[in-house]
Amino acid sequence: MIPRTRALSLGPPTAHDVPVLLRTLTLALATASAAGHADPPAPIDSEVSLPDPTAAIDGGWIYAFGTGRGIVVRRSKNLYDWEDAGRVFNDAAPTWAKEAVPRASGVWAPDISFHDGLYYLYYSVSTLGSQRSVIGLAVNRTLDRTSPLYAWEDRGLVMGSAPKKNNFNAIDPALVVEPDGQWWLFFGSWWTGIKAVRLDPKTGKPRPGADIIPIAARAPGDQPSIEAAYVIRRDGFWYLFVSWGTILPPREATYEVRVGRSSKVDGPYADAAGRPMLRGGGTRVLGSRAPWQAPGHNGVLHHRDRDWMIHHTFDLRDLRAGRILQVRPMHWVDGWPSVGDPLTGPADE
Repeated sequence: MIPRTRALSLGPPTAHDVPVLLRTLTLALATASAAGHADPPAPIDSEVSLPDPTAAIDGGWIYAFGTGRGIVVRRSKNLYDWEDAGRVFNDAAPTWAKEAVPRASGVWAPDISFHDGLYYLYYSVSTLGSQRSVIGLAVNRTLDRTSPLYAWEDRGLVMGSAPKKNNFNAIDPALVVEPDGQWWLFFGSWWTGIKAVRLDPKTGKPRPGADIIPIAARAPGDQPSIEAAYVIRRDGFWYLFVSWGTILPPREATYEVRVGRSSKVDGPYADAAGRPMLRGGGTRVLGSRAPWQAPGHNGVLHHRDRDWMIHHTFDLRDLRAGRILQVRPMHWVDGWPSVGDPLTGPADE
């Protein structure tokens, strides 16, 4: 969620450069906009955009949740035709989160999954380029708004981060549950990368004093652009998907999906070439190919006996649509994921 810009120091940008990089880019974008450039200077929400998507199934419907005011929700029967399904919160963000992050204008990067009879929706609230961030949790018994059981219960703060207090950014949460019942939350964006913390399954929150475990980072000296962790288990391995690169300005964005795997959920993760993800490893799974620019922030959905990658992307033919939802079939080759072309029609045809 941090845009692309040139380094301000003599060497490559580091985690400590992020706020300065952002201020410089904001000025550059404002100048370009004033000069009359046709493209929007930043990703925008529109009626068709769904940034940072996550999905779950309930009652024959696939529900997708994304970044936006109150968390945007859409649903589909076939992964191709989507309709509006409301929002999780009536306000732009929960009151407690707006008090913690006063300049926040919405909710970012939700993560939805079903465990023990409840849908767990982790979410983050922050502002662009800031480390003042919080992760929250809401739960519901159903995703069907017509059901008498439908009611989101906001359980509030899970964890947070602040400048000069933490070396991580508490956004982009992703819940992982091991077969033996251990719960983990993966999170992080830029700064020192992806982290994990063990959760108490009774609360869905870390126990007091829980260790924050480093999971993945860019190589020393590289731009620290890594975020959007998502973890799945397959054939005895845990697969960690992350997004590298930048999303601004859209035509020059470098966002892409990388992956590594480990025999243990808390690592160490390595890519297909054996490079540690804590030192910049990550096998490229999906990158830009016209007209699709900067695909990333993915999730994985198992539907109709196969895996699907869901992610956002820009369409270079219509940048004002913002980061739109895209779905691709995901195959497995020699123990590693490979994605196909985006759906051009219903998945069940």
